[in-house]
Amino acid sequence: MAKFRELSKESVKDREMKISEYWNEIDLLHESVDSRDGHDNYIFYDGPPTANAKPGIHHVISRTLKDMTCRYKTMKGFKVKRKAGWDTHGLPVEIEVEKKLGLTSKKDIENYGVEKFCKECRESVFFYESKWRKMSERMAFLVDMNNPYITLDNNYIESVWNLLDEIFKKGLMYEGAKILPYCPRCGTGLASHEVAQGYEMIKTTTVYAKFKKKDEDAYFIAWTTTPWTLPSNVALTVNPNVTYVKVKYKEEFFYLAENLATKVLGEDYEVVEKFLGKDMEYWEYEQLIPEIETKQKAFFVTLADYVTVEDGTGIVHTAPAFGEDDYQTGRRYNLPLINPVNEEGKFSTTIYEGRPVMECDADIITYLFENNKALKNKRLNIIIHIVGDVIHL
Repeated sequence: MAKFRELSKESVKDREMKISEYWNEIDLLHESVDSRDGHDNYIFYDGPPTANAKPGIHHVISRTLKDMTCRYKTMKGFKVKRKAGWDTHGLPVEIEVEKKLGLTSKKDIENYGVEKFCKECRESVFFYESKWRKMSERMAFLVDMNNPYITLDNNYIESVWNLLDEIFKKGLMYEGAKILPYCPRCGTGLASHEVAQGYEMIKTTTVYAKFKKKDEDAYFIAWTTTPWTLPSNVALTVNPNVTYVKVKYKEEFFYLAENLATKVLGEDYEVVEKFLGKDMEYWEYEQLIPEIETKQKAFFVTLADYVTVEDGTGIVHTAPAFGEDDYQTGRRYNLPLINPVNEEGKFSTTIYEGRPVMECDADIITYLFENNKALKNKRLNIIIHIVGDVIHL
């Protein structure tokens, strides 16, 4: 009777290392590619991961899925070229270096020296690249690590500029404004994945502001969680298909959505008139905080489907400089873009000049109450996104 071959009592780890060494010895990656000349190509570009920290177990999982796909395609007869890549630009890298150097602001970086800081960033990404390479080799992730694309490489950068040049030549590029999340500490706009890195719950004071209708002694009521944006208000937005009411409440007249009147005012009000939002288009009102002049037509009611009656008043305070929906409404109605906030997140004009905008909420609300421009306020928990230790607007 034949006997089974006895395996040595080496550990699984030792056996894995021997297999890995053998694969490296026979150059398995390139062998799997070269042996399929003439077959259909299947091209794989890795990620790329951002080289700003050591890899974690979740990176092993994602790389396993990538490797499984490439191996499967290889077994199906494809010529699978696999190129590694490294994302070496952006805030994650810079924040890591800031922590290392003890820097806390854009001004600190400028005082330290931009070139010196960039040199530290380059050294940092290649330090972490070596950690990623070691992890990838240890888990037998078959990918060409010796010829990666690296976003800081001049050839890579030039290829991106070349693509932009071709897009421009085809007339597919235009100059305009875009609303982005912004970090005042870092002094830069944020990409979606940077915004998604974390969030923090904070308690803030919201306000129901009273916008006086221009041709009568009545007010539009609009609720906002960001009072600091009120100096930039240029319009109010309603849903064209929602029913709105004019009500009498404590000897004053207010406009708001019918479905939210009781929630905002309680039971003690009288409905004077009803109409659809579309009937309110271009109704004019007085500027809420007359700090900033504009020569463009502004301070009237606009229409948009994004306005809901789930909370607030059904009337949205609109400041095109501080929200994507607001901005799109501003484009449709040719509204002015009023942005009195500088790169440090401080007011650059108005009576609040030089102060961080979020610290001005209380003063703005006080001004509204003192000038009969606020119905009420309320404390509320809201979520703000953070980048590392950084809060963004």
